[in-house]
Amino acid sequence: MRKLIMKMSVSLDGFVCDANGQKDWVFKTGDEESLAWSVRIIREAGFIIMGRKSFAEMAPYWPTATGPFAAPMNTIPKALFTKKGFKGLAPVHTTTAEQSAAAASWAGAQVFDGDLAEGIKELKAGSGKPIVALGGAGFMQSLIATGLIDEYHLAIHPVVLGSGMSIFSRLEKPFYLKLVEAKVFPKGIVVHTYHA
Repeated sequence: MRKLIMKMSVSLDGFVCDANGQKDWVFKTGDEESLAWSVRIIREAGFIIMGRKSFAEMAPYWPTATGPFAAPMNTIPKALFTKKGFKGLAPVHTTTAEQSAAAASWAGAQVFDGDLAEGIKELKAGSGKPIVALGGAGFMQSLIATGLIDEYHLAIHPVVLGSGMSIFSRLEKPFYLKLVEAKVFPKGIVVHTYHA
């Protein structure tokens, strides 16, 4: 059975984006070590999942991107979860065989448009490396509500936003997590790893 890991950047005051949905602060507070940690978490995934909005933003970008995230984002199998349907991707202009393979990886993502919890259970029932959830606040709120996340990786950035969206704002009741690791990076990001 696969483990489900949620990876998310949050501000000191608990927001994952500002009131306008912007996340540029994530890039202003990172460093080489925190980047390497983030890439490692993605690289160790057997599956990457996200909501429809994040998928629609990422799919055109990654096939022609470079840098340390590009290879794992383009080669690891993906799934998207949607309640509003998915019409597929517009073709991505590629110039190399590697870029074409990357675009095909995104185009071949599994689409789950039914019950989120049932889709997650189906993916978790498989064998292999962990499933890593990426994406925005709305998808993460829905994912948290399923109670199926095994491990939370919260990268707490040294910034206070004052307002924005929280992934924990829709909880119906409190739940408790066990802190298993805290890692501090040079520019002040602190990653807390929790088990459910």
